[in-house]
Amino acid sequence: MNPLSLILGFLPLIAFNILAGRVANNGIAWGALVALAIALINMAITRPRWPPKIINLISAGLFLVLTLIGFLGNRSIDGWLFDWASGLVTLTLGLLLLVTMPIMPFTEQYARERVSREYWGTPTFKKVNRVLSLAWAAAIVIIGLASMAVAFLDERAGSTSDTSLLDLILNWVVPIGILVFMVRLTGHLPRPGPEGCRSLG
Repeated sequence: MNPLSLILGFLPLIAFNILAGRVANNGIAWGALVALAIALINMAITRPRWPPKIINLISAGLFLVLTLIGFLGNRSIDGWLFDWASGLVTLTLGLLLLVTMPIMPFTEQYARERVSREYWGTPTFKKVNRVLSLAWAAAIVIIGLASMAVAFLDERAGSTSDTSLLDLILNWVVPIGILVFMVRLTGHLPRPGPEGCRSLG
């Protein structure tokens, strides 16, 4: 499995977290709109188009809702979204990826692009994708919780300087570190073919 193809699936979330609160008025809404557009583009360029990637569907749904709330909400909603949207969206995405695992681990859709159909039903192929999907979903949940922790502490801080270091650590160092770790983990999957499918058996 190519780790970069998975990162492409998370690109809407990454774009939103970078843009949210860093553009002009309605920053959350505009960030969500950009993320929605990226999710829709991902769906349009992904082959095969059917069935659509689970992560693209979830991302499109989440950012559509957030775009509508952001543009239609009043100033108090904008302020609340500014503090909490990033963490809540990230956490929700991770939890929904966990919920959809019994239907199909989301990484399996990516793995099928590089593994011959004859191996899709093997126990090892299924096991690898359950473990990897669980790991990615848990990683996203942790990133979401870290972002929410920053928002929680910001509400109780006496000044912005009180949480600047925590913001740097929890909103940047932790997510980047987790993503690097997950890319490396994904890159160590068994190679397609009989030897690869037996290597974790």
